[in-house]
Amino acid sequence: MTRPENPDTPVGSTSRDTATDRDTTDRDRRWRLVLGAAAEDSLTTLSGADTAMDGALGKLYDQSGDRRGGLGRSAPGVARWLGDIREYFPTTVVQVMQRDAVERLNLHALLAEPEMIDAVEPDIDMVTMLIGLGRAIPAKSKASARALVRKVVDEVERRIADRTRSTLGAALDRSARTLRPRLHDIDWNATIARNLRHYLPEQKTIVPERLVGHGRRSQRVSKDIVIAIDQSGSMAASIVYASIFGAVIATMRAIRTSLVVFDTSVVDLTDKLDDPVDVLFGTTLGGGTDINRAIAYCQGLIDRPDDSIFVLISDLYEGGVRDEMLKRIHQMRDDGVQVIVLLALSDEGAPAFDREIAGDLAAMGVPAFACTPDAFPDLLAVAISRGDIVGWADANELSRRGMDD
Repeated sequence: MTRPENPDTPVGSTSRDTATDRDTTDRDRRWRLVLGAAAEDSLTTLSGADTAMDGALGKLYDQSGDRRGGLGRSAPGVARWLGDIREYFPTTVVQVMQRDAVERLNLHALLAEPEMIDAVEPDIDMVTMLIGLGRAIPAKSKASARALVRKVVDEVERRIADRTRSTLGAALDRSARTLRPRLHDIDWNATIARNLRHYLPEQKTIVPERLVGHGRRSQRVSKDIVIAIDQSGSMAASIVYASIFGAVIATMRAIRTSLVVFDTSVVDLTDKLDDPVDVLFGTTLGGGTDINRAIAYCQGLIDRPDDSIFVLISDLYEGGVRDEMLKRIHQMRDDGVQVIVLLALSDEGAPAFDREIAGDLAAMGVPAFACTPDAFPDLLAVAISRGDIVGWADANELSRRGMDD
């Protein structure tokens, strides 16, 4: 081993000092990027790619009285900026910066420009923004907007499709009972409960006269699922996820799926479920809310109450007849429909919602809570099996997310 030139210097100290200096420089560099131009006199001077990163950040975040930064009004300028941040920052950071740019620099109008849409890093937030623009998107930009939405929808659908089908398929198998099950299909708990009167004390065993098991699923429709989605602005992410789930569920032959969206009017989008992008572009975010009218319409879709699940996705701010709405939900429950109210179907938690109506629903035994997309297949599986949805939500801490702030 070669010793350092200065014998009084401990072995290894040079490398430690170098590492310390390197850490200090890197820390100063990071702080300089965080603090922006205001720190250029007191912290390390940037160079190379760091200068470009600082410029991209400065256009969005640097402020001194009037905004020093700014992306300008031209879509090509914004598109170049979007290209820069995608080059210098990871995808998660890019998505945050895009959201900040739309909010801080009022770029909603520029999102209607095709060159900007082409430069955007696609995510759920950008999809909801484009859906919010809706008919304001000019004809020249619609193809780019649909392509971006398609990319996000396909990615989410790939993530949820297999698990949704397998989870619901298993639940459908369990919900079908037969008294002549195959060996592997025997439900031993149900069989024992059915035959307790045939217990033989001297043998300490039960002689089952009847076997209870899970039936094999037939190709006939065994469950109806009706999904009604509030189109108010706060429910935007929920609309995206619900549309994709609706399209996935609609591919299952054993389930008949209906999907409607509503504000003060009701639009039935069931015939568009083969393409969730068509569903999304068939919605109009914002406006008033008439939940009562939507429920009345959905009641007309239900002709097998005992085999039906009604999922209402809404923040419950009712602009229609509140008491009539609650009465309709109560009637659906009495008729045998499984009723579920989701305050949000998103990763963002519950939005603001009408707590009084949520409390009224809880009092009549109708669960109202926020649900993440990952938990939604399990929720529907519980409903198909006519399980304890409230207990399931409590076990998954979903009701607390919905009811607490």
